[in-house]
Amino acid sequence: MQPEQVSQVRRFNRLVTQRVGALNDHFLGRDGSLGESRVLYEIGPRGADLRELRTRLGLDSGYLSRLVRSLTDRGLVRLRPLPEDRRVRRAELTPSGLAEYEALDRLSDEGAAALLEPLSGSQRTRLLAAMAEIESLLRLAGLRVERVHPAEPAARACVARYFAELGSRFEQGFDPGASISGGDDELVPPRGAFLVASIDGEPVACGAVKTVSPGVGSVKRMWVAESARGLGLGRRILEALEGHARALGFTRLQLETNRNLREAISLYRNAGYREVPAFNADPYAHHWFEKEIGPGHPTREG
Repeated sequence: MQPEQVSQVRRFNRLVTQRVGALNDHFLGRDGSLGESRVLYEIGPRGADLRELRTRLGLDSGYLSRLVRSLTDRGLVRLRPLPEDRRVRRAELTPSGLAEYEALDRLSDEGAAALLEPLSGSQRTRLLAAMAEIESLLRLAGLRVERVHPAEPAARACVARYFAELGSRFEQGFDPGASISGGDDELVPPRGAFLVASIDGEPVACGAVKTVSPGVGSVKRMWVAESARGLGLGRRILEALEGHARALGFTRLQLETNRNLREAISLYRNAGYREVPAFNADPYAHHWFEKEIGPGHPTREG
């Protein structure tokens, strides 16, 4: 990391905190700090459990507890244990809290409009485009890719959404039981691995690899949530899977895919996978690929 890059980031951070009013004790002219206002907003009309808030906001439990305690002392939030797990508390807005939420929402809109108002039309377009790019890159800064057991809730949720998408995109729908198997016992070491990518605690992508034959693995369950597409997560998951595959002793990876998954086909080709004749009878496959990943075949940078 270059020193001038670090300095530029720090200058940007100082300007943003000034523009959004993060330094004020009364954020947007209301009682309470930016931290309290953000927690109140994240609780919102639907409420949220504290564990979910901690993960979503990236806060340690002590600091979050202090913010929530301040909001409860002000009569804006109430806490209650979850019926299914009384160790977990859920935060909900009181009528006063809902009124504060609506006021903050209105003032935030006004503040955003005030930020744009001095700029010309072309300047607004440039600023908004830059903000969109920064938002995408900052989301990636919160990315975490980890190996999990395929029975964990995050893995199950990703696979369910993956199957649902295949069902909507394939002409004949999708029946997991008719496809090549990918059972839990096949996707854990030493036979395989299952990866989940999350951004700020939200699962947004997954992928798996399993043993086909000695030294040969199969890539399975490659999926990226629509909300996270365009961030390069598919490539990140694929490269991480290749690393795990090497650790499991694979020297070649295979995969099959459907002709309607054009983004996946492009991803595999760009990552160095070459199309080969069919090597299985998966009823949903139209394209078959493989890639050598052993010594002398490093993952392609791109």
